[in-house]
Amino acid sequence: MIELWGLGSPNVHKVVIALEELSLAYKFNYIDCPLGENYTPEFGALNPNRKAPVIVDHDGPDGKPITLWESGAILIYLAEKSGGLMRSDPVGRYLTIQWVMFQMASIGPMFGQLAHFRVYALDEAHAYSRARYATEVQRLYDVVDGRLAESSYIAGPEYSIADIAAWPWM
Repeated sequence: MIELWGLGSPNVHKVVIALEELSLAYKFNYIDCPLGENYTPEFGALNPNRKAPVIVDHDGPDGKPITLWESGAILIYLAEKSGGLMRSDPVGRYLTIQWVMFQMASIGPMFGQLAHFRVYALDEAHAYSRARYATEVQRLYDVVDGRLAESSYIAGPEYSIADIAAWPWM
């Protein structure tokens, strides 16, 4: 059984989608980050970065529990554990990982910053930040649109964790 700690964020949605698509049994544990539950000692023992999502797979490698955080790492782990949502050939595998890293390094942070400045920093002093992140988000949409113009899915001809990583943000 896999335990998942999370809330209603795009990074948690990625993990839930993968667990469902892979038909892996899991238990969802809600962690109320806006109320600071992520700063409890118990949650800090699971993730020193104190962010969701976190999984504990009680049937991890060699039958031993493993705790993982960072949604990209979790997606790769779940794909490798189940044998699904990632091509097994080396080129396909690395293309999938490449596009997952693109989401982790670009889509997630830039879309998140844009959302922050559009919701919490509406005063004129932050107009440059809103414009800058809006331009970067549009550029990232263009990268994904260009990729999907040449490929059925983000990482190639098959649906994969790369698509799952991007979808909740986009």
